[in-house]
Amino acid sequence: MESGAAAAGGPAPGPGGGRFPFPYTPYLIQERFMAALYGALEAGRVGIFESPTGTEEQIRRKKREDRLEKIRHNVQLKYAAKRKRSEEDETKHLLQLSKEVLSEGAGVDVLEQLDHNDEELILAEYESDEEKKVVSGPVDDDDDDLEEEHVTKIYYCSRTHSQLSQFVREVQKSPFGKDTRLVSLGSRQNLCVNEEVRRLGALQLINDRCMEMQKNKHEKKSDEEMEGKKRRVSRTVCPFYSYEQMQFLRDEVLVEVKDIEQLVALGKETKACPYYGSRYAIPAAQLVVLPYQMLLHEPTRSAAGIKLKDQVVIIDEAHNLIDTITCIHSAEVSGSQLCCAHSQLLQYMERYRKRLKAKNLMYIKQILYLLERFVAMLGGNVNQNPSCQAVSQTGTVLKSINDFLFQSQIDNINLFKVHRYCEKSLISRKLFGFVERYGGPAAAVKTNKENQKLAGLQNFLLTLQQGSDKEAGPLQNPSVEAENDQLRSASPLMQIEGFLSALTNANQDGRVILNRQGTVSQSSLKFLLLNPAVHFAKVVEECRAVIIAGGTMQPVADFREQLLSCAGVDPARVVEFSCGHVIPPENILPIILCSGPSNQQLEFTYQTRDLPQMMDETGRILCNLCNVVPGGVVCFFPSYEYEKQVYAHWEKTGLLARLATKKKIFQEPKKANQVEQVLVEYAKCIKRCSQAGGPMTGALLLSVVGGKMSEGINFSDDLGRCVIMVGMPYPNIKSPELQEKMIWLDKTMPRAAGQAPSRVLIENLCMKAVNQSIGRAIRHQKDFASILLLDHRYARPAIFNKLPEWIRERTRVKPAFGSAFAELRKFHRGKSDAL
Repeated sequence: MESGAAAAGGPAPGPGGGRFPFPYTPYLIQERFMAALYGALEAGRVGIFESPTGTEEQIRRKKREDRLEKIRHNVQLKYAAKRKRSEEDETKHLLQLSKEVLSEGAGVDVLEQLDHNDEELILAEYESDEEKKVVSGPVDDDDDDLEEEHVTKIYYCSRTHSQLSQFVREVQKSPFGKDTRLVSLGSRQNLCVNEEVRRLGALQLINDRCMEMQKNKHEKKSDEEMEGKKRRVSRTVCPFYSYEQMQFLRDEVLVEVKDIEQLVALGKETKACPYYGSRYAIPAAQLVVLPYQMLLHEPTRSAAGIKLKDQVVIIDEAHNLIDTITCIHSAEVSGSQLCCAHSQLLQYMERYRKRLKAKNLMYIKQILYLLERFVAMLGGNVNQNPSCQAVSQTGTVLKSINDFLFQSQIDNINLFKVHRYCEKSLISRKLFGFVERYGGPAAAVKTNKENQKLAGLQNFLLTLQQGSDKEAGPLQNPSVEAENDQLRSASPLMQIEGFLSALTNANQDGRVILNRQGTVSQSSLKFLLLNPAVHFAKVVEECRAVIIAGGTMQPVADFREQLLSCAGVDPARVVEFSCGHVIPPENILPIILCSGPSNQQLEFTYQTRDLPQMMDETGRILCNLCNVVPGGVVCFFPSYEYEKQVYAHWEKTGLLARLATKKKIFQEPKKANQVEQVLVEYAKCIKRCSQAGGPMTGALLLSVVGGKMSEGINFSDDLGRCVIMVGMPYPNIKSPELQEKMIWLDKTMPRAAGQAPSRVLIENLCMKAVNQSIGRAIRHQKDFASILLLDHRYARPAIFNKLPEWIRERTRVKPAFGSAFAELRKFHRGKSDAL
């Protein structure tokens, strides 16, 4: 456990005389944390828990004791085979309908005209839910006969797969590791063991290929049953999608706790799909470990078979929960994607018009009309190349959902039905298969007439550099490479489906942003969710208890007001708990510095931070600190741009050379794949300097608030003996999205302590980012570090009170640099001597 532990010992006393089994003697604050957590779960509360000593470790011990002891009963899995048979029957039924369509209206001539392999691209006959009710009467809800019983369970979710794997390893080490039925869920990108599919790289391509292979498996049997018809060319099926093998994998998962990596290894060994095998294990599992998106996005939750009714949900690393929900439910589509999807769908309809039933044609025409109107709202025409269409009125415009629907003249279309059609018909997957086959120059099409029809599609796709990787020709140029990668990553209609779904939100809960740039291709439509509570409401309504936890949750007002209150949670159901840090007070020295060595007041506003004297003063502070702080110093700037500007200024004035005599200087890279290398070099340098002695005492890492190194990376021990925050990282209030959020809050939220909700939001966003960054340094009981906040505004009560309690109660405000420097020198010399 990172937070450290007392000497090995027995379990800690729990509520009602019970015990919380620990593999060591816990600290008093951990016992209090567990008792508060136990109470919240037992009472069915919604808890906001803050624990800087390693939230995951405390929760994972506690969870198993308070709930899993109650759910040890075994579950019979007798319904799985029946459900599987039902799925296969339904698939056969759909395929039979599709073949009846072909034999009824089309006639032999049309069938002979087209390649037999085209059958897989044809949409099956579509019936809406209302039509099914009319034809077959009220549908008996016999789902219960097909579903396995779900035992009471805990859903534990976190931000990344690596955090979830770390959690699972802690479960394996815990006293309950051998008795807990745990299943780890993940995306196909993380769990797929079919190398041919994995090589596709992009998540959407992997999803599409996986679904295609499943369909091929079902169709293989249907083909064999067809008599008197030409046998189709056999298509690839996934060798790992074997029901018997996946049942075996499920049983193995439930017998012994496995993390994602172990699950993948087991899948390869048993020739079974871990993605589907793990889902089969959900009903009987007592603890389900999954990433944020799978829990917080209702369609994904439903597809995975996750049922929250009367269950316990624990959301860890939840400091950015509001932003996460907002991002998951927001959607953006570019002008090039809209035009591309329109061209693809039009060519698809023309090719298969005689083989598509009226209902399919009606919905395809509706989608084409929607795409045409969306492009028109950006100032373009779908029949022209979007890259060549200049936009006359550039800029960003925000509209309510209703205004957008009226102005784009689509208010007469039922978007709920269109989105339902997209989901049920799998039209985007059919379209992707169509483009994959006929969208490239190498594709062979049988008739001259069809060649002419498809020529436009091929040329259009080539112009956009759209298509699969192997079909993309040599027309690449570096300036559009990033956009091409994005375009290739998924079928454009798939992206647009997400946007259509977003437009079905209530008018007051979101806004549509029209971002008109130089060309239609560069322009975009974006749905911005303003009220994340509407999507979180179902979680808190259905669950027995919900725990929102993290190492740094301050300020918590956002969670209470924007998330829980707006979701209709009774304030009496909400419980808050914040525990202190395990480190002794003398191991941390937080200082708010109001002025620098030359008495320059430190106030890094947008107006003053670019001044040469402010950048010079910052450099002088760092030079002084690097003389007395051993090991690593991490300095956070408000943005990449400002960090680069300061770095260039120091280089010009010679300050950088002075700094480099004491510390080797590293800069945080913008690209995620370079972060690991920089961190390794940074750590090696510090270790080398501590062993060698000499004038070079360590390294200085110039980082960015909200960047790759401000969250999830630990600068423990010598890696972070001093953390410096340059200025206050306020968000860009000129951002249209933020401005709209501020307006919405002022309209819907009450004023707090005389402050407008929008002002509180800005301060909270700033302080959440600060708290995440400065918490990187202290990671265990014997660790020590100084924290320097460079801006006199941190001393203002409204800001000061938003620091974490364990930092706030030890923070000293220093008006002058001299006394602050003396304390820092005394602190670090004392600690160095003690070592």
